[in-house]
Amino acid sequence: MLRTALRNVFAHKARLAMTALAIMLGVAFVSGTLVFGDTVTEALRGASAKSLKDVAVSVQAESQRNSDSEADDGVSTALTGDLAGKVRAVPGVTSVRPIVNGTATLAAKDGRPLNADSNWQNLATNYSPDTPNSDRDSRFPVSAGHGPTTGEEIALDRRTAEKAGYAVGDSVRFATDGPTLTKKLVGTVDTDDPRVRAGGSLALFDTRTAQQLFLQPGRFDELAVGSAPGTDNQELADTIRELLPAKGITVTSGAQLAREQAERIAEDTKELTRMLLGFAAISLFVGAFIIANTFTMLIAQRSRETALLRAIGALRRQVVRAILIEAALLGLAATAAGFAIGIGIATALRPLLDASGLSLPDGPLVISADTLIRSLVVGVGITVLAAWLPSRKAAKVAPVEALSTVDQAPPKRGMALRNSLGGLLTGAGVLSLLYVSTQKNGSDSNLYAAGLGSVLTLTGMIVIAPLLSRPLIRLAGAATTRLFGVSGKLARENALRNPRRTAATASALMIGLTLITGLSVTGNSMNAALKDAAVRGLTADYKVSNAAFGGIDPALAAKVAEVPGVAQAAPIASSTLRAGGRFASFTGADPQRLGQVSDLEFSSGSLADVGPGRIALSDKLAKTTGLSKGDTFQGTPGFGHDTKELTVVGVYRQTRVVGDALGTLTDVLPYANGGKLDSILVKAESGRTTSGLDQDIRQALGNSPLLQVQNQDQLTKAQSGLIDTMLTMMYGLLGMTVAIGVLGVINTLAMSVFERTREIGLLRAIGLDNKGVKQMVRLESVVISLFGAVLGMGTGIFLAWACGSLSRTSLPQYEIVLPWARLGLFLLIGLAIGVLAAVWPARRAARLNMLRAINAQ
Repeated sequence: MLRTALRNVFAHKARLAMTALAIMLGVAFVSGTLVFGDTVTEALRGASAKSLKDVAVSVQAESQRNSDSEADDGVSTALTGDLAGKVRAVPGVTSVRPIVNGTATLAAKDGRPLNADSNWQNLATNYSPDTPNSDRDSRFPVSAGHGPTTGEEIALDRRTAEKAGYAVGDSVRFATDGPTLTKKLVGTVDTDDPRVRAGGSLALFDTRTAQQLFLQPGRFDELAVGSAPGTDNQELADTIRELLPAKGITVTSGAQLAREQAERIAEDTKELTRMLLGFAAISLFVGAFIIANTFTMLIAQRSRETALLRAIGALRRQVVRAILIEAALLGLAATAAGFAIGIGIATALRPLLDASGLSLPDGPLVISADTLIRSLVVGVGITVLAAWLPSRKAAKVAPVEALSTVDQAPPKRGMALRNSLGGLLTGAGVLSLLYVSTQKNGSDSNLYAAGLGSVLTLTGMIVIAPLLSRPLIRLAGAATTRLFGVSGKLARENALRNPRRTAATASALMIGLTLITGLSVTGNSMNAALKDAAVRGLTADYKVSNAAFGGIDPALAAKVAEVPGVAQAAPIASSTLRAGGRFASFTGADPQRLGQVSDLEFSSGSLADVGPGRIALSDKLAKTTGLSKGDTFQGTPGFGHDTKELTVVGVYRQTRVVGDALGTLTDVLPYANGGKLDSILVKAESGRTTSGLDQDIRQALGNSPLLQVQNQDQLTKAQSGLIDTMLTMMYGLLGMTVAIGVLGVINTLAMSVFERTREIGLLRAIGLDNKGVKQMVRLESVVISLFGAVLGMGTGIFLAWACGSLSRTSLPQYEIVLPWARLGLFLLIGLAIGVLAAVWPARRAARLNMLRAINAQ
């Protein structure tokens, strides 16, 4: 039986090629993901260990707001120069490097801000020489020029300088949390910091300047302690900990810090790996349909051979074993090829990321034995499991029955049982999703119900697909018959001949298109809701804000109002308000100015009624607190404990512009973060084009890189940009699933052509020409592909509708919005898949020799 299995593999190489290709792509996805994940983890660990190689003990301090007679309110820490001196005097300590950390948003040489929308990546720190007599900081090897030594100098990471277009000697513009500053670029450095290599920036200042910008003079965020060879760093950490105040300071040995960072890095990269493996699992699940379909057809075509084996003494378990050995050999060969391709994918990802600006630290390609074993288990295991049911079916067929025919119709009882099971699964899934559609919050229980309902519905649709194939394919077949005559009718009958096979082939496409359609509909609906929320109630032409969420100096509102072309500038402040036992957002503005830049819808009261101590509530907050117009209550603005008597003078429809509650600027600004404005809403003069006004506003405010001046289109794009990026990534990952589905169509058609060799010969003999044969195969492919596309798109739309309601608590504007153009494109893709998948099988069918085909057994 082993020799029989080997002979069957080599005898049907062409028929197994597409199946092997599907397995190979799935394994390549899995192995490439695992190799890339291990490589990234190891590279990041190496970079982390390199940055900590000279750190025996790390003393870190918590940032806190500080106010005393010598300094204004600002950020400070408990680490001082005196404490650094105490640490330096501890026996075994050879060096103490004081570190100051912050963020600085740079302006490129052409004026554009760098990473304005991700300020956390704009790192800044002090350039601290290794020793008092040295000008070298070993953390940042200098690539050109020298490190900063005075308050007028700055150094940049080499990649940052190249991206911004700066060279040594240029003046660099940047902002931290205030006005724009300018310093001379005196050098560029190299760094392995993953945040910088992932597209962030790095700015270096001398220590005194860094303290002035980010902390206070004489204060530090961290002390990096070096030790003498042979020192027990854990004991050294314990000794240092006893010297320092316990409050606000953490002392950690370098080895422990490295372990913690390594664990954090491993956990972070695991999340990415898990996500990619989830998509790989979907691809392999689709591949399993192709494998099962292939072996079902091969077994039907070899039924006479199987019968002869049974007749000469082969047992049922030997037949099963032979088919499973054949599947294992096929899986093994495909896994080996897929693993090699996966290594190539992981290798190619690094230069691709480098080209996109998201470079990784240098490190070797990591190919672990665990990755190899997982790939083998996945590739061979799924192939054998997918072939198990067809092998059982082959073993149960009596020899006499197998010798009498090569393709029996599925038993009625089997189809009835399958249809019943599919109906139960689909019904259970639909009922779960209908329940989910009535919910409006994404609680854990609702998310579990949505996930379970989606899985049940999709599984049920796969099981019940043969039953659905008949009416849908007959409908499509009516069109093909009318348009293409006999070829169209034959294509319809061929697709209906074996509903299970047709359904299995279409299901491979259906799964991919269900997920893609569901993502598209959900993403489009979310985008529409976010765009509506971003500008609802806003009639201003521009919104001025701080990209780093650091707020805006209230004095700048007057400067904006003085810009030629500005009709009104309304300063907006934000804080919190505790009302009726609930926390809510509290917006402060001048009612008269706000009325000119917004359009609030009041159900009671009006904007003119708002004044000192008189506030308006959103309809949502009024409902949850039970307050209405005319009520007086004790409210707590900000995060303090002082309460104020507030009177409700109106209720309005909630918008993002205003939020939960609205008061005057004087009521809110004292409780805002740092006493700063949240934004300034700008209305242009009537008849004045807004083109160029944003630049005039920027110039009036010092053209700070932190400054954002956005019109309504830019506000909506900012809301939808992340979703569009995620959708693009998801499309790319799910594209592999669709590609494997295409292979399934090609494979089924090719094997179907072989199975119908004699039939095609007879059709040729009674007058069907080569063009008609090709057309018949093409139309059959198109009908199957469109069946899968329609089923997948319909299921995807239903899943998106049912699950989308869970976002209504956080996004009340959410409504299902179908992306008709994209759905039409998906339908065209289904049509194109049908046409392209039939190219090779149709040519093969047309080239059959008529007489040989008629005599084929």
